[in-house]
Amino acid sequence: MTPLASEHAALVASVAQRRDREAFAVLFDYYSPRLNAYLLRLGADRTSAEEITQEVMVTLWHKADLFDSSKSSLGTWLYRVARNRRIDIARRDRVDYVDPAEYALDIPDEQTPDADGQIDAQTREDVLRTAMTDLPEEQRVLVRLAFFESLSHSEIAARTGLPLGTVKSRIRLAFSRLRRTLEAGGVEDAA
Repeated sequence: MTPLASEHAALVASVAQRRDREAFAVLFDYYSPRLNAYLLRLGADRTSAEEITQEVMVTLWHKADLFDSSKSSLGTWLYRVARNRRIDIARRDRVDYVDPAEYALDIPDEQTPDADGQIDAQTREDVLRTAMTDLPEEQRVLVRLAFFESLSHSEIAARTGLPLGTVKSRIRLAFSRLRRTLEAGGVEDAA
């Protein structure tokens, strides 16, 4: 197991055992832009990719105890959850369904990151952390409610008193700002 994989496995254990929000934030910052880019490469539109990414990260928060580092890396597990969720949506909507076998080998290998990959990952994390702090308070609050408290858009609307459309729009705007900041920070595949 690589140092990155063992670090992520330890963070998942903290999320599973203690609902450690800081550990989850690290995992969220690392994996959400990668999952979003992966889903876009699979043909999802930006909105769907963002929504599926959010669902996958909520799944991680709620089901971290199901992750088994002896079976796969965290990245492989999350990419598989994302791919399966996209397939479920495509089947349900009967739109752009693609045979999963076509992408069976397209899951990035998180077990063997190279030195350049690790530097790129650290750069991405640094830019994303800065981007989160640069979000307007109204967007940052909603992103935190969605990801750290695992609230649905409807639950966020009820808690904040905001219309559901406003909640969705602000979260979508937050993702767009994060994406632009990543791109401006020189992070590749920020989409």
